[in-house]
Amino acid sequence: MPAMGKDCTFTLNENDVGQLLDGLAIRAESWERAADYLRDGWIPEGDIFVIEDCSEPAEADAIAKRYRSIIKKIERKMKNLA
Repeated sequence: MPAMGKDCTFTLNENDVGQLLDGLAIRAESWERAADYLRDGWIPEGDIFVIEDCSEPAEADAIAKRYRSIIKKIERKMKNLA
């Protein structure tokens, strides 16, 4: 993974944050599916997805975990605002 960049601060309304979280969750799931496919070579019947540009399951797992980490950070911030 690349080195961490600078922190960014911005303001979004709750609906926009929800949309952001939805998009991040879709990306995380896509990378998780790519890791599963690379590891097992198997796609569940009737399940269609575009595999991410990756050749190693460990790389796909790491990217998926990064997305999940971002989601958790945002969800924690949202709980603190409630």
